[in-house]
Amino acid sequence: MSGLIGKKIGMTSIYDENGKNMPCTIIQAGPCVVTQVRTEDTDGYAALQLGFDDKSDKNASKAAQGHFKKAGTAVKRKVAEFKSFDKEYKLGDTVTVDMFIEGEFVDVSGTSKGKGFQGVVKRHGFAGVGQATHGQHNRLRAPGSIGAASYPARVFKGMRMAGQMGNEKVKVENLRVLKVVPEKNILVVKGAIPGHKNSYVIVQK
Repeated sequence: MSGLIGKKIGMTSIYDENGKNMPCTIIQAGPCVVTQVRTEDTDGYAALQLGFDDKSDKNASKAAQGHFKKAGTAVKRKVAEFKSFDKEYKLGDTVTVDMFIEGEFVDVSGTSKGKGFQGVVKRHGFAGVGQATHGQHNRLRAPGSIGAASYPARVFKGMRMAGQMGNEKVKVENLRVLKVVPEKNILVVKGAIPGHKNSYVIVQK
């Protein structure tokens, strides 16, 4: 799939031609620089490595500086590989948001917001006990029974319990492109995408 690396700017809403208010997310998509061209002969597969968002040389290793110097570009904060593109690109070429057209559907993947260690009510939507009377003490948000005792004498894998919530890779599929603003490298998609503001996302066609 071809695509771009972008940055989540935030959310807003726009009106369509029928006056319906639609929630949407604004993404700064590109411009991305081709930092490496993978080929069947040398790598065993064909792909393009794209780099996005400059950072200073002092914050990069010598190896990273040399890698980006081959492409004639500054050191990038984020790199990702994409396996197919509509046209041929060479090392150092720039890929822009022009590759997307309004009305088409894209997949957006990123890292969701980390919520820390959470209980079963917030993490899995448990309802809790529902009442505080008849001897219920501090049990309103408790998970309740989690299994039998002597057999199987363990908790089954996958049991819904308290634990780490968020901070994992999430892909949202089939989001409609509402607007493309090439002069500002802006992509507006319908609905929500994973991650906090200014987090990196991968937009794929």
